[in-house]
Amino acid sequence: MSAPRGFVDDYLAYLLARASHLISSEFHTVVEANGLSLMAWRVMASLSGKDSLSVGELADIVLAKQPTVTKLVGRMAEAGWVQRIDAPHDKRQSLVSLTPAGQRKVKPLLTQARAHEAQVMSDIGVIDAAQLKRVLERLIAMRG
Repeated sequence: MSAPRGFVDDYLAYLLARASHLISSEFHTVVEANGLSLMAWRVMASLSGKDSLSVGELADIVLAKQPTVTKLVGRMAEAGWVQRIDAPHDKRQSLVSLTPAGQRKVKPLLTQARAHEAQVMSDIGVIDAAQLKRVLERLIAMRG
């Protein structure tokens, strides 16, 4: 006889959070072993392939408060991984971009992240994983 299902066993927000936690925590050890905090990794990954993003955009993407990201970007700039410049359209806004040193730091992690993602996708099947991504993208677009 199986145990009765509780509320969270079928609750979308819980299932999303739990899956994210399980998948992410597997990769967090790789990030930390490479000398980055999880938030610094998120910022660098978010900047990869982009010319620049505002601190506000970064905060939105990495799911953190803007003051937290502002402080982190300052520390990352001191480390030489990112640079800040004033936005041409608004001098009160800073744009952040990866420096060449930041690109070198994050590039191997991006490769490892894709390999980790491929492993997760193979566990559930590439077709189901692609469908899951599409559904999540749609959900984010509708709620974001």
